[in-house]
Amino acid sequence: MLRVAYLFERFPSFGQTFCYREVAELERQGAEVTVFSIRRPTGEPPQDWDERLVGRVHYLPDEAALGKETDAAMRNGELPNGAVRALQEWGRQSDFLRLHQAAHVGLRLRKLGIKRVHAHFAGMAARTVYWIRQFFGTDYSITAHANDIFAPRDFVVSLDKIIRDAAAVVSVSDFAVELLRKRFPDCASQFHRVYNGVELGAFGQAHFAGQPPLIVAIGRLIEKKGFADLISACRFLVERGGAFRCEIIGEGPLGESLAAHIAHSHLEDVVHLAGTRTQSQIAERLAAANVFVLPCTTEAGGGMDNLPTVIMEAMAAGLPVISTPVAGVPEMVEPGRTGELVPPRDPLALAAAIERIIADTELARRLGAGGRDRAAERFAIEPNVRALAAILASPESIRP
Repeated sequence: MLRVAYLFERFPSFGQTFCYREVAELERQGAEVTVFSIRRPTGEPPQDWDERLVGRVHYLPDEAALGKETDAAMRNGELPNGAVRALQEWGRQSDFLRLHQAAHVGLRLRKLGIKRVHAHFAGMAARTVYWIRQFFGTDYSITAHANDIFAPRDFVVSLDKIIRDAAAVVSVSDFAVELLRKRFPDCASQFHRVYNGVELGAFGQAHFAGQPPLIVAIGRLIEKKGFADLISACRFLVERGGAFRCEIIGEGPLGESLAAHIAHSHLEDVVHLAGTRTQSQIAERLAAANVFVLPCTTEAGGGMDNLPTVIMEAMAAGLPVISTPVAGVPEMVEPGRTGELVPPRDPLALAAAIERIIADTELARRLGAGGRDRAAERFAIEPNVRALAAILASPESIRP
């Protein structure tokens, strides 16, 4: 039986439902998963989480309590000598809490006899598991996603150090794995592609019966999602006399500017910022839609989406998808089969693609059926999590 610990920066989180699904599916497949979370979720919308899983999450103490615990562990001789030296020498340098968090989690992993810890994103949690390995020799692996590898932040424990010490590095697209292999050729064998998984049965099928046609978009209200381009595309559609509704589901720092964009474009009657929704509510909106749109773009600093899970969810619901050829998106959206790809930051091209699909229900149904088939072929959660479990359990993925 696979016994593994997971360390998250925050768990569970609406913006990272794929993490919750992964843990739940690992347990369904018989793994024993112990979950640690550095931070407690705050301000999260109500979700359909299983309390039996969420109730077992071990949340790390705050800074003051963590410091007292580490001091006591050093006085009592509970920490390895190398950990004591590192903690004393590091002091309160930048990112010092990662060392204290590593001591906290590492002591518990040692007590539980867990020999592998996995972190999602090459960020805070990954820097913590790096120190767990330094202190206790516990092997770790990570799943790298998007900005953590496309636009990594500068820390003393760099992306380079995290990857070189990892037993395995998973990423969620072929695009990302090839990028990492080119950037770190000496570590090429450590990289594995495992797609995020989606529960196909959780999504009812789009019926294409609503009038006027409904455009749905889902994601954090941030630049790389391209929602400003979607709003501009909707303005072009209105100017051409098109009848439609558009819902953008999500929250984020660009909420006010997007609302102002809608108002300035006189689109209040047709474009709606819907806020966050539970997973069951999202499934309902997808089933009611005629097309799913996510016009991903690359930010000035290199940040971009990798393999947006919401596209998989739309495909599982049998919706045609319109997006852009950014990062791993073409591994999901195949023009003429599952949807359409348009150039990033091109609202006119986006409007034309939307117009073609919402005007032709038979085309929408055909592309939606192709998307459902693609989701079943590549993104079903059970085989993808089984592949991940094999990586986590494999002796070949553990470095000496």
